[in-house]
Amino acid sequence: MDHILIEGLRVDTVIGVYDWERTITQTLELDLTLATDIRPAAASDDLQLTLDYAAISARIQCFAEAHQFALVETFAERLAACLREEFAITWLRLRLRKPGAVPNARSVGLEIERGERSPTR
Repeated sequence: MDHILIEGLRVDTVIGVYDWERTITQTLELDLTLATDIRPAAASDDLQLTLDYAAISARIQCFAEAHQFALVETFAERLAACLREEFAITWLRLRLRKPGAVPNARSVGLEIERGERSPTR
């Protein structure tokens, strides 16, 4: 299985458990690895036969703007479900970071994998 990568995607959203966090937007940084078979797209040079990373990135931005969560865990889980459903992604890895959330740490965050990983060729 091949992987499409989206790295360092920055989105602004309302997220946090503290009252003051519910009144501001904060930046999240995302890295995604999306499983797909690129051979049909590569053979035909047809964008419709692969995962369109520009469309996926735009959808993530819309998701972030439309939702407000207390936990990054909830953001990650719901985003993963949304992407898998809307783009027919069978497996993904999502790394999410919240910069500046903890003093003296560049960022905090999490990494999740969802779906069934296909065997490698």
